[in-house]
Amino acid sequence: METDPATNSTAAPPTTPRPPDGFLSKLFLKDDGLRAGWRLLLYGLFLESLKFSTLLLLSELVPPERGFLSLGYEFVLELASFLVAFAAALIMAQIERRPVGVYGLPVRSAFRGLFWQGYVFGLIEISAVVSLMAIFGGYSFGSLALHGVDIVRWGLAWAIGFLVVGFYEEFTFRGYTQYTLGEGIGFWPAAIVLSVTFGLLHRSNPGENSVGVAGVMLAGLFWSFTLRRTGNLWFAVGMHAGFDFGETFLYSVPNSGLVMPGHLSNAVLHGPAWLTGGTPGPEASVFDFTILIAFFFIFNVIYPATGTRKT
Repeated sequence: METDPATNSTAAPPTTPRPPDGFLSKLFLKDDGLRAGWRLLLYGLFLESLKFSTLLLLSELVPPERGFLSLGYEFVLELASFLVAFAAALIMAQIERRPVGVYGLPVRSAFRGLFWQGYVFGLIEISAVVSLMAIFGGYSFGSLALHGVDIVRWGLAWAIGFLVVGFYEEFTFRGYTQYTLGEGIGFWPAAIVLSVTFGLLHRSNPGENSVGVAGVMLAGLFWSFTLRRTGNLWFAVGMHAGFDFGETFLYSVPNSGLVMPGHLSNAVLHGPAWLTGGTPGPEASVFDFTILIAFFFIFNVIYPATGTRKT
């Protein structure tokens, strides 16, 4: 026992958290609270509940066009999906008594340097891939498909649309889920599981194939790497948005097997699938795999493991 000189009284020694006692306590709890698996389950329950309510509301307010969903509906759906995922994380942040920013999107870093660095990386990646494809005879820009004000209108629409896609997909696969699963099984095992899941979900896209899925998985691992080194998702969101914008609008090629309206030119891919990526588009090209691997080394130099910035 220690004596407090100010009061001349005996003070109890500092205590440390006691591990939970009993089988059920150990099943659900660890020293600092609920185990990661149960927190993920709880997050999933909040997520699905919010998603169900949101889809019901959207079906009343923004009915899709007949046939394939309209681009406007898709944009609203992606935005709503991100907001639902973030809202579920916000609830969990209150339960876990953490700031929601620890799950990857701290507000203080919003649209600052990391985001724009990522956007430039995304544009460089797709520009390098398409340029190499063109050098080897696999890509032709073609004639302009848009003119005048339509170039600005569609350019802005796709820039905003793919920003929303970047937010939704990055936070869904590398936000709360990565943070919590990483606590349970380790950062990289969690990143591998979630990147594989991220890739497999793209398999349902028309025109996608196993090589394209592998490319998506590799991109997911790279974005996990940027999260590990920078401490947040702002670089990954920017790069995701920049790559998709360049792929769909600037170079007018398939994006994960999808050929979108409102592209800049009547571009043509010709040549073997290893060169052009085939129906999935450039992300299944051998050049995209090569450039992404090079990006791991480049990013390692820019953001080394020692002195990792938490911004």
